[in-house]
Amino acid sequence: MNGFRTILGERGVIEDADDIDPWVHDWRGRYHGASRAILSPATTHEVAVVVMLANEMGVPLVPQGGNTSMVGGATPPPDGSALILSLRRMNSIRSISAQDNLAVCEAGVILSNLHDAAQAIDRRFPLSLGAKGSATIGGLISTNAGGTQVLRHGTMRALVEGIEAVLPDGSIHHGLDALKKDNRGYDIKQLLIGAEGTIGIVTAGSLRLVPSIADRAVGWACVASPQDALALLRHAERTIGNVVEGFEILGDDTLAAALNLLPGARCPTQTRAAWYVLVEVDLDAVGGPSAYERLESALATAFEKGIVTDAVIAANEAQAEQFWRIRESLSAAERSLGPALQFDISVPVASMPAFMIDAAQAAEQQFPGTTTSSFGHLGDGNVHFHVRAPAGTDGPSWIAQTGPIISAYVHDRVVAAGGSISAEHGIGQMKRAELGRLASPAQIHALRAIKAAFDPGGIMNPGKLIPLASEA
Repeated sequence: MNGFRTILGERGVIEDADDIDPWVHDWRGRYHGASRAILSPATTHEVAVVVMLANEMGVPLVPQGGNTSMVGGATPPPDGSALILSLRRMNSIRSISAQDNLAVCEAGVILSNLHDAAQAIDRRFPLSLGAKGSATIGGLISTNAGGTQVLRHGTMRALVEGIEAVLPDGSIHHGLDALKKDNRGYDIKQLLIGAEGTIGIVTAGSLRLVPSIADRAVGWACVASPQDALALLRHAERTIGNVVEGFEILGDDTLAAALNLLPGARCPTQTRAAWYVLVEVDLDAVGGPSAYERLESALATAFEKGIVTDAVIAANEAQAEQFWRIRESLSAAERSLGPALQFDISVPVASMPAFMIDAAQAAEQQFPGTTTSSFGHLGDGNVHFHVRAPAGTDGPSWIAQTGPIISAYVHDRVVAAGGSISAEHGIGQMKRAELGRLASPAQIHALRAIKAAFDPGGIMNPGKLIPLASEA
């Protein structure tokens, strides 16, 4: 550790086992690793020198931000061979401009802090998720994070204008310039987005901002089926244009779990239905019909067409937040129902309604005693599909014994539908073997070739994303 301590000083090297312990486990408690030390650089230069030394010594590094990975992507190997490289000290917003609609943030900036900084200049960063209070910009870039606003604004891949990163040899990629046109060969930025730290360490990003919301309306609608939910989305898009920012679907069983979890919560509508849609309309400027009037008109005509059976629009901001509070509690509500396998999957939007029904019925028939549910971002073809263990089952044993079989079954159906086994959480170590099993030989070859070209010593986030030889 002396070489790293010389670079980082005493504050930058943590070796106390108790201080390290919280950072060697994933937040779901499924993956447990070990590490001799946490290295905490404060500047890009320090990251570069640390990586150069690690490369020379052949010491693997596991980049880590808020440690909120859903797939074990930031957990070190259990053999203790890797050191954790924490970017949390690099938490400065280097610049933020309303004129350029751009924020340059270091990797350790917490998402909610960026939201606050953008709001202070009458702008916003249009990506949000449940872990916004701990997720960091570097991690969001490295996993190509999604969230509830992808329908209108896209994933991180669409919001990142430039990247600064340290490559495995310690060289620095200076790519923060937000150029609209740049045809200098391979796009290093896009290679690094979603690479999960396997070919370089993101140290900063230039992020696109959008105008603050001038007017918004949030509605809750009852529908008979996911097919009707998609029909509502298409109807809204036709009637009120590209102002639908959020469009979330959930079933009545999932709503019931959320209402049981949240003190004082109730269904927003007077009637219950098999399925519900949470929809948000946002306007960047005032003028013409208000957001409330636009959403009211869309829901009224949808009711006349038989697409919705009941609906309500939040009367104020407090009520709008109550609607979203239900949505944001769904993951915790699902966990309260008992042990389950959670799938973050996507299929083409037009195919998603049928998939939600057919895959649920098929899984329950194939694995008697299980129950299924799905909720999430119907508008961009991404839902969180859960298969719960039979009542009275020992959760860990069931997951260990039956989990791989159920996972393969669900993933096979996803691939057959033309979808992806990872919509927004990444591959990490959880889905690495399944990616090797299901991806095309061309894709696997490309992933390995890119990894080998950037990181021939194999020091960057070992065991993540890239399938092993035995897994392809």
